Amino acid sequence: MIKPPAADPRLLQHTGPAIVFDSYDAMSKAVNDPNLDVTPDHVMVLRNAGPKGGPGMPEWGMLPIPRKLLKQGVRDMLRISDARMSGTSYGACVLHVAPEAYVGGPLALVETGDVIAIDVPNRRLELVVDDAELAKRRARWQPPPPRFGRGWGWMFTEHILQANEGCDLDFLRTEFGATAGEPDIF
Repeated sequence: MIKPPAADPRLLQHTGPAIVFDSYDAMSKAVNDPNLDVTPDHVMVLRNAGPKGGPGMPEWGMLPIPRKLLKQGVRDMLRISDARMSGTSYGACVLHVAPEAYVGGPLALVETGDVIAIDVPNRRLELVVDDAELAKRRARWQPPPPRFGRGWGWMFTEHILQANEGCDLDFLRTEFGATAGEPDIF
């Protein structure tokens, strides 16, 4: 999802190379590095920040513009994440990518340097990598080791739904099982 009025209009149809971050900490450190190899045409990608990867889909989607670019006067660039943001009023940010990278979704296959193209008026977001290469990457992809072996963290990770399904716990859905009904009141 993207909020077009929040984005610089030039970024609503844009093609550029990806610069990929696997964690919020790595991204945060990199954007403050004056030697970061980034231009205004790059597409920043933060992955592993969704419902399971965060965990909890933290509000990390407001990816900051790298300090190097801010000093050049850049105020917006395309940013993509499986995270969320409150208000989505901050630039060209594509959020809630699902399924998230942590479970092998599309962002898991993106590599720094890959070309990403967005065309908001035509509702397209594309990783410009051929199918054979994507198949190789998919075959190599390994899920991260589990963070939790038991307790609430384990239960959350096992049952949380993806962003496009509402980030709810699957056992709270109403498609199965009878409800407990209303309690008797005496």
